[in-house]
Amino acid sequence: MEGSGDEFMKYRSPLVSRYASKEMAYNFSDRKKFTTWRKLWIYLAKAEKALGLPITDAQVSEMESHAEDIDFVMAAEEERKLRHDVMAHVHTFAHCCPTAAPIIHLGATSCYVGDNTDLIMLRDGFDILLPKLARVIDRQANFAEKYADQPTLGFTHYQPAQLTTVGKRACLWLQDLVMDMRNLQRAREDLRFRGVKGTTGTQASSLQLFQGDHEKVEELDRMVTEMAGFKKSYLVTGQTYSRKVDVDSLCVLASLGATVHKICTDIRLLANLKEIEEPFEKEQIGSSAMPYKRNPMRAERCCSLARHLMALVSDPLQTASVQWLERTLDDSANRRISLPESFLTADIILSTLQNITEGLVVYPKVIERHIRHELPFMATENIIMAMVKAGGNRQDCHEKIRVLSQQAAAVVKQEGGDNDLLARVQADPYFTPILGQLDALLDPKTFIGRAPQQVTRFLSEEVRPVLDPYKSKMDVKIELEL
Repeated sequence: MEGSGDEFMKYRSPLVSRYASKEMAYNFSDRKKFTTWRKLWIYLAKAEKALGLPITDAQVSEMESHAEDIDFVMAAEEERKLRHDVMAHVHTFAHCCPTAAPIIHLGATSCYVGDNTDLIMLRDGFDILLPKLARVIDRQANFAEKYADQPTLGFTHYQPAQLTTVGKRACLWLQDLVMDMRNLQRAREDLRFRGVKGTTGTQASSLQLFQGDHEKVEELDRMVTEMAGFKKSYLVTGQTYSRKVDVDSLCVLASLGATVHKICTDIRLLANLKEIEEPFEKEQIGSSAMPYKRNPMRAERCCSLARHLMALVSDPLQTASVQWLERTLDDSANRRISLPESFLTADIILSTLQNITEGLVVYPKVIERHIRHELPFMATENIIMAMVKAGGNRQDCHEKIRVLSQQAAAVVKQEGGDNDLLARVQADPYFTPILGQLDALLDPKTFIGRAPQQVTRFLSEEVRPVLDPYKSKMDVKIELEL
């Protein structure tokens, strides 16, 4: 039967099958993992040879020529027999490198390839995420600049409050994203290599190989660390690098998840008000039952996945807390899931948010209507001050406005009518001295304070400089498959 292949007969993670980018999916793939193991064995052999161990050029060349051609079927069969993934791949590598077989994995422990590969994947994962985050920040900065002086209702407690601007609100989103950028950069730069530390982190095996020469043991660690592209290795480890490193990495991703959830929730709330909408494809269906609907599907996806990203950080926290002495193996199965899923999830929410931000639609007329509905109430203080300047008594004016405001509020809330406070003020002879000023007193741009100036300064001083290292990667547009 067509479409009944094996891939449809077993669970597939939607993070890979449905959402994540090819580069992030590859970063945590078996191909990347096991070719990295082989590279690490090559680095080790090269360093050991350079430091005087009896390893030949032919052995190194043989390993290098077979770094990529992994027999995954043989490796799986070896693992079934040996119940040990690293030794299964040692045997598989040795099978195609008979000359080098005696020196593959020489003086190393399983965590030499396992932990060092995880650190490489974390580093490379951050390198994939950072340009994506930079593009999101760039698109939102462009949006904020375009709408820097577009007045809009502010909301506190999701109740209408003093006016702000569409661009200033976007800067609130941007400020959190810039914090996330700094957090991700710091976490990436803080990553070190485990290096060549031995079974319990004491470098005893290396010391034995080099007959007690401490300087050569340290040089071995330094050389392999450099070949793997790291500036430093951890000076002390147990059998593994400290699992707090995983905590640090996933905490910054969880924090990014909180930011994206907040931004996309705001977009969903504004979509309900019909003030701002995410992009909507020409043939996209919002609801199977209600053809008129334009649901904020992309923002909802971001919120859904961001919750998963925030929840995942509990895994490394608990794992780090229960690592007994030099290590236990109850971290392994958990880390196989939590580390890749965190990066895959962060990857797709950034891609989706970029797509949203590139196509955000603003409806100024709807925004203006909402302002007109609420502004008369907000303008009451301005009206009072104008009357005082015209010679009126503040307390008398306050009482007049209070009575008229409550009458107008009753029309809005009890009768479902429009806010008619302005008409009531115009009809009351008491306010005759300031009738000519009412239009100016109710100009929305007089209620937005320094919002436009704040946008300009914030973008100039705090946003654009963050993007400078990523200028060459800014042109990528995101077209969502689903």
